[in-house]
Amino acid sequence: MKKFELVKDYLTELDISISHEDEAEEMVVIQDPENGIQNMVIDCEDPIVVLEQLIMAVPAQPGDLFKRLLQMNRTMVHGAFVLDEEGKRIIYRDTLQLENLDQNELEASIHSLGLALAEYGSELLKHAKSS
Repeated sequence: MKKFELVKDYLTELDISISHEDEAEEMVVIQDPENGIQNMVIDCEDPIVVLEQLIMAVPAQPGDLFKRLLQMNRTMVHGAFVLDEEGKRIIYRDTLQLENLDQNELEASIHSLGLALAEYGSELLKHAKSS
């Protein structure tokens, strides 16, 4: 079985909705609103799988936001808050090895963002509103 098919099977077993799929690119977009997951991209790029979700635009006056993001990253079980290449957007990103990926590992990576949003969501919203 192709690794991409395995990832999709795991998502189905986890009851996570696939809202878009690009089989040629081996990429899906998932939704799990109960856990704060909205338009998370899961991209199989052998030898890794990349998980990314846009969190927010970087405010015009970020103040101590970048320092706080680094502090938040310290408590996250999987993944991290990162900046895009242009430094204009904050994204949750995690990478996992495809070779021995299991369902529990994929689930933990997805739910890590949900936990981070539960803990830090209101703080991130304050920064987003300040832009």
